Amino acid sequence: MISGFLIKKGHMTSVYTPDGKRIAVTKCSAPSLKVTQIKTEDKDGYSSIQIAYDSKKHLDSATSAKLNKLKLEIKPRFFKEFKLTTDQVPEVGADISVESVFAEGDSIDATGISKGRGFAGVVKRHGFKKQPILGSSDRVRRPGSIGAQTPGKVVKGKKLPGHYGVETVTVSGLKVVSINPETKEIFIKGSVPGSFNSWVTIKKTA
Repeated sequence: MISGFLIKKGHMTSVYTPDGKRIAVTKCSAPSLKVTQIKTEDKDGYSSIQIAYDSKKHLDSATSAKLNKLKLEIKPRFFKEFKLTTDQVPEVGADISVESVFAEGDSIDATGISKGRGFAGVVKRHGFKKQPILGSSDRVRRPGSIGAQTPGKVVKGKKLPGHYGVETVTVSGLKVVSINPETKEIFIKGSVPGSFNSWVTIKKTA
């Protein structure tokens, strides 16, 4: 089967284990993914499975022509490729469910786009400690000195205030608590990166 899956992040909640322990989980929606193309080493130079996810009202002409040729009545917003992990190759137009890729107890890595926080200072952006309150009270959350007189310029990569968030973030070592095939939901132990209703890629931890 494919090496990963795409889920839509939901709200955080809590569940109880059989021994009565309460754990925090992220409730995510995991609708079936539609196979739109099978790439092979002979034709494309590498092997992978292209899937379609999400939806939108109108498609561009190239995408619409491709799907009409495949006789697929879908209007996906995005496409993504995953590697095959088994010898079983799905057919074009087939649906791949989350329970066919993951099982309860699997350790996974989740990759998503972090929440945008706008322009942030060094305390929020980099976790700097605050300056002493005694003295100049308007410098409590300032970075302070940023270097010596030599080389006479700000060194590239210096931690300074700036745009924070909207970056690709991967959280490793998460765990699949349960999968509900009927409601197409997956519960993941811990915090998944991204904002509410954003798409997150999950893969088994290597």
